[in-house]
Amino acid sequence: MSTPTDATYPFGSVDEVVDALAAQGYIADRRLATTVFLLTRLEKPLLLEGPAGVGKTELAKMLAAATGRRFLRLQCYEGQDETKALYEWDYGKQLLYTQMLREKIAEIVQDAPDIATSVERIASQDSVFFSEEFLAERPLMQAIRSDEPVVLLIDEVDRADEALEAVLLETLGEFQISVPEVGTFVAENAPYVILTSNNTRDLAAALKRRCLHLFLDYPSAERELEIVRSKDTGLPEAAARELVEVVRGLRELELRKAPSISETIDWARTLAVLGVDELSSAILSDTVSVVVKYDKDVTKALGALPKLVDPNAEIDDHGHGHGHGHGHGHGHGDGHDNGHSPGPVPVDDDADDGPDGRAVRAAKDQEGRHAGVYGAPGREYQEKVKSGDAPASQPRKISSSQGNRSFGLGKKRAL
Repeated sequence: MSTPTDATYPFGSVDEVVDALAAQGYIADRRLATTVFLLTRLEKPLLLEGPAGVGKTELAKMLAAATGRRFLRLQCYEGQDETKALYEWDYGKQLLYTQMLREKIAEIVQDAPDIATSVERIASQDSVFFSEEFLAERPLMQAIRSDEPVVLLIDEVDRADEALEAVLLETLGEFQISVPEVGTFVAENAPYVILTSNNTRDLAAALKRRCLHLFLDYPSAERELEIVRSKDTGLPEAAARELVEVVRGLRELELRKAPSISETIDWARTLAVLGVDELSSAILSDTVSVVVKYDKDVTKALGALPKLVDPNAEIDDHGHGHGHGHGHGHGHGDGHDNGHSPGPVPVDDDADDGPDGRAVRAAKDQEGRHAGVYGAPGREYQEKVKSGDAPASQPRKISSSQGNRSFGLGKKRAL
C-alpha cells in the first residue's frame, strides 16, 4: 500500500471538508467535519453510531461524491456470512471450465499406474481451478482489489452476526484480505471506510478499537433548518422554521420511532406540494403519517400537534370516545365532574335508566334457593336442620332401578 503525500489528501483543512460536503448538499457541523478530516488523514475507518435517519449513510455517499471516489456498499443483515461480504468461488464457472478441459485432464492421467497417482497429478493443477479468475468478489474484496480509490460503506453493522465482525478485523486493521487457496490481497489505495450502527446491539471492543468513533445525534434546530433549506423543498421560510420546531417536539414524545431528518425534509416537501403557506394543526394532522410510522405513535402525535403548533391552544378533552366525566363506563359514584367542563354525559352501566344489576344479583343470593334442585335437600328438611330436629347431612336414597340405569343394567343390548 502506497504512502500518501500531502498532495494526495482531498482536504487541506476542516473548513474545506465543511465546504466540500455543503457543495454536495450535506450540512456538517464542525465536530463531524473534523472527524471526516481525520478519516482522510489517518486512513482509519470511521464508526458512526446514532439513531436511524440522522445522516450516517448519506455522509458516506456525499464523501464519495466530494472526493471523486468510487462508492461501494456492504449492507449488513442477520445471518450474513463472510461469503456475502468478502468473496466466494464461482463453482458454475469452475465446472464449465472443467468440462472444457476434460480431454486435457484425460491426457494428464492416462498413463498413471493407479488412482493415487491420478489424484496427485490432478491436485498439482489446483492453481488452474482455484485462481483469481474464479473469484466472485463481494464489496470488501472489491474495495481492497480496486485499482481506483473507493469509499466503502459498511451499513448497519450492528445487524450482522458477531462472526462477521471477526472477518472485518483484518480488513479494517491492515486493509488486506487473505484467501487460503490463492494468498493475501493488500490494498494499493487505502479505501475510506465508514461503518454505521443504529445501536441495536453493542459492537465488539476489538472492532471499535480499529476505528475512529463518533456518535451522530439529531441536529440542533438551526442546523436542521439549514438542512431543510439546502434541499429546496419549496416550503416558505417561516413555515419551514415552524415545521422544524414541531418535529423536534414530536421527538420529545415517547415514540417507537422518532422522526428522522430525511422525514422532516419529506414532510416539508409534502406541505409545499399541498400549497401550504402557514402551518395549522389540521393540515399537520392530515399529513403526520409522513413522519410517524406506527399507529400508537400517530395517536400520540395527533394529541400533541395542537399544542406544538400553538402553545396557547385549548384542547377539547371530550369526544375521544372514552368519556372524561370520570365515568369511563364503571362509575365513581361521587357525583363530581372533577374539574371538567359540562358536556355530554357518558354512558354508565349503573345509571337509573334500568334495574341495578348488582342489586338484582344480591337479591337472588338467598339461603336455600337451590332447595330440591339437582338432588339438594328440600326446604322442609332445611327447616328441620335449623331447629335441630334433623342432622346437617341427609343421605340421598337411590333406588335399585336408578342404579341399574346408571350402569347400563336396566336393558340388555339387542344383538
